[in-house]
Amino acid sequence: MTLMFNAVAVFLLLTLLVALVRIWRGPTSSDRMLASQLFGTTGVALLLVLAEAQAAPALRDVALVLALLSVLAIVGFVTRVIRIDRSGGHRDGVR
Repeated sequence: MTLMFNAVAVFLLLTLLVALVRIWRGPTSSDRMLASQLFGTTGVALLLVLAEAQAAPALRDVALVLALLSVLAIVGFVTRVIRIDRSGGHRDGVR
């Protein structure tokens, strides 16, 4: 069972690498924000898998905090985009 958890963890790390590349390359701020959401979601999944593999319940708490921070990040981004859209700026945020 530990081998399966480790395989899933490696797959999730590869997904994090793809998200990191998308954050770096863009091209728009919306693309970067969606990639950072993928980063947060995958990070939560990775922490939950590691919590099971290592029998460390504290990692579940860290995963919960990361999930809450991810929600706050998207709320902040959407608020900023709406504010810029109302002022007549770019629709996808400031570059």
